Amino acid sequence: MGCCASCLSGTSSDYDSPDQETRRRQQAEAAERRQKENESRGVKDPEALKRKQQKREELERKAELAGSKPGEGLKWQVG
Repeated sequence: MGCCASCLSGTSSDYDSPDQETRRRQQAEAAERRQKENESRGVKDPEALKRKQQKREELERKAELAGSKPGEGLKWQVG
């Protein structure tokens, strides 16, 4: 059958898992990376999206200062 056991005789340090703190840090970094990837999924130009969001927030702040509710100034006409 020719089973080669020489490759299985490595040192135990080759197979040790990292300590808990290192593992937690690596998992947190991976989670942040996945979250960033999910946020930018389907967005061709992330900078343009950020600019649009900032502009929308600025308009909402101006509307609040003016005393009106966001979206209240727009009226639909059917005709």
